[in-house]
Amino acid sequence: MSELLGRDGVRRCSWGNSAPDYAEYHDTEWGVPLRGEVALFERLSLEAFQSGLSWLVILRKREAFRRVFAGFEPERVAAFGDDDVARLLGDASIVRNRAKITATVGNARAVAELDEPLDELLWSFAPDGDGRVRPATMADVPAVTAESKAMARALKKRGFAFVGPTTCYAMMQATGMVDDHVEGCFRAG
Repeated sequence: MSELLGRDGVRRCSWGNSAPDYAEYHDTEWGVPLRGEVALFERLSLEAFQSGLSWLVILRKREAFRRVFAGFEPERVAAFGDDDVARLLGDASIVRNRAKITATVGNARAVAELDEPLDELLWSFAPDGDGRVRPATMADVPAVTAESKAMARALKKRGFAFVGPTTCYAMMQATGMVDDHVEGCFRAG
């Protein structure tokens, strides 16, 4: 349990003690239920950009991502064209990955084609919590669950990209669809 105790005396998930940015994110955002099309599209997009990178990189570039992706308003991002992609590829303030940039634009277009609101679709995969055991340590936290696999399949079927089961589970954790704060963390439960 000593790995839970931060330098500030706060008991949190161990990753939350590894950098001040992480502590702030852990304490105020991670695991807090989040609703709304723009907010969830942003989180889904940022989790896709995080793939293969540290979340800290994305967290530190989040304001730049918001600026260059029109506040993650799906309707505005869906209107991006080749010039916008070229602009984004030249912007060092974000992660410049063509596949992830084009996936974000394509995902915005997929949001427009949904037959139900994005937040209803995503939250439909949240487990009911019955029988769910709180992780004792971060090693007990899964990277993928049956629900995240189902979410990834449903999103891919609807035309989304960069939404594998691991990305979907990370988004489920970040947006409070699951509570993976470990035992002893002040945010648990």
